[in-house]
Amino acid sequence: MDLKEIMAINMRRLRHEQNLTQEELAVRAELSMRHVGSIERARVSASVSVLGRLAAALTVYPCALVRSPQK
Repeated sequence: MDLKEIMAINMRRLRHEQNLTQEELAVRAELSMRHVGSIERARVSASVSVLGRLAAALTVYPCALVRSPQK
């Protein structure tokens, strides 16, 4: 599994745990909903800047988004 897929899995899980839609997460992170969706589907890689914005919007440390998912 590559880093894009790991981030997609973690981002989706954290977003669902907080009962957020992709649109709500996009607004919190000041990103377009299309960009958030593309990251969550592992179609694009997030820059370090975007990683930080998503982590802040999800109220987690950036490492929570790139850590290998627990089985």
